[in-house]
Amino acid sequence: MKKVKPNPLRLPAAIAATLVLATAGGCMVGPDFQRPEAPGTKAYKATPLPVETAAAPGTGGAAQRFAIKENIPARWWDLFRSPGLDRLIRQALKGSPTLAAAQATLRQAQENLRARSGTEYYPGVDASLSGTRQKVSGAAFGQPGASGFFYGLYNATVNVSYTIDLFGGGRRELEGLRSQVDYQHYQLEAAYLTLTANIVTTAVQEASLRAQLKATREIVALQEKQLQLVERQFQLGGASRSDVLAQRAQVAQTRAGLPPLEKALAQTRNQLAVYSGSLPSEANLPEFELEGLHLPQALPLSVPSLLVRQRPDILASEGLLHAAGAQVGVATANLYPQITLSASLGSQGGRLQDLFTPGSSVWSLGAGLLQPVFHGGELTAKRRAAIAAYDQAVAQYRETVLQALQNVADVLQALDADARTLAAQADAEKAARDSLEVTQQQFRFGAVSYLTLLNAQRQHQQTRITLVQAQAARLADTAALFQAMGGGWWNREAGATAAPAAK
Repeated sequence: MKKVKPNPLRLPAAIAATLVLATAGGCMVGPDFQRPEAPGTKAYKATPLPVETAAAPGTGGAAQRFAIKENIPARWWDLFRSPGLDRLIRQALKGSPTLAAAQATLRQAQENLRARSGTEYYPGVDASLSGTRQKVSGAAFGQPGASGFFYGLYNATVNVSYTIDLFGGGRRELEGLRSQVDYQHYQLEAAYLTLTANIVTTAVQEASLRAQLKATREIVALQEKQLQLVERQFQLGGASRSDVLAQRAQVAQTRAGLPPLEKALAQTRNQLAVYSGSLPSEANLPEFELEGLHLPQALPLSVPSLLVRQRPDILASEGLLHAAGAQVGVATANLYPQITLSASLGSQGGRLQDLFTPGSSVWSLGAGLLQPVFHGGELTAKRRAAIAAYDQAVAQYRETVLQALQNVADVLQALDADARTLAAQADAEKAARDSLEVTQQQFRFGAVSYLTLLNAQRQHQQTRITLVQAQAARLADTAALFQAMGGGWWNREAGATAAPAAK
């Protein structure tokens, strides 16, 4: 019977077939990831949510309607109808270093996944070429007196190696890396949402400070006119010296409130410059006024079961939970045998020109089995540690969900309180203004004392400032609700990203 010699050229195909069969027969050690169930509740607060908030006519504070299950636009800040705000956010999305860092971290996770996928799905192939020239002593051949021998050896080899993922440890590792990519993706979305929300609330703060400055300056001007009147009455004998000094003190006290407001306004502008990725000294920022920020009338509100599928922080926590579960599978697979196949095909000759000549070919096939036997409890301890890390991720996910629901409940409560506060402050400001006008007329004719006028001035000053603060709080908490709802990133146009593409 004729003996058939093995053909080295057919070896790679045979090896590949063996690898496919071995991999196909492999199993996946657990656990398989199960997405956490969404909360079954349909409400955020123990008390029923009103259909709409209170209204404050004359202050730009119309009633806001809660639109249950209404979708949130991706560009939710457009609802404030401020061209300057839109321009600033566009600038920030292009120049923010925070978004650039988050996107770079996402790209890093994606490349780590690609790198590990290459070693998991495909065998490693390496080509090597080597040459040596060596002298050997004659004593090595039993001829101590010989002067030695010179010889050369040249090798050209292609080596193939592959570790069979028999128990799915490698696939679990890839699963964990994919989860890390998901985590970084949602971290990017969270950075996008935080940046846009911070810009809106900071712009509202700037508008509030400008309004407070304007009101305080107007009050100073009125008080200075009142001081002139009191001084004239003092000269005519209609007012005492103490009345003049008290009015001067009131003017000085009101004027002392201007520098802190000016400082806060300058710092707010600097913060907006940093958000936009610009130097404070070179930023070309719009100026924000309360009159230029319109209160959205409809407030989209998702139910809790949808909220956990929308908020980036919850989805990022879910990605970490998935990755922790995959690490349990990796640690479990390390307890089982690992099989490695290897092969090489090449040529060997004593001279470089002898390579690839007939009879110079060499090849090898190999297989290795590694079965952990005794590691002092290391592998089982690592598996228990991975399970503990998974339990930690479960608890952290649950905490993230609870905090998110609390966040929404707090904002809803704040919006309801803001509306009622604004209505009350509007009434208080109108009453204080009317009272001041009447008191000023009475003081001119000597019907009331100067102390009565002074109290009316103080009351009016305080109500004007608190009215501005109430208007700003309602705008800021409206922006906070859009942030608490997740910002509508899922409605972004196809192909759009949360940050500019890498250059």
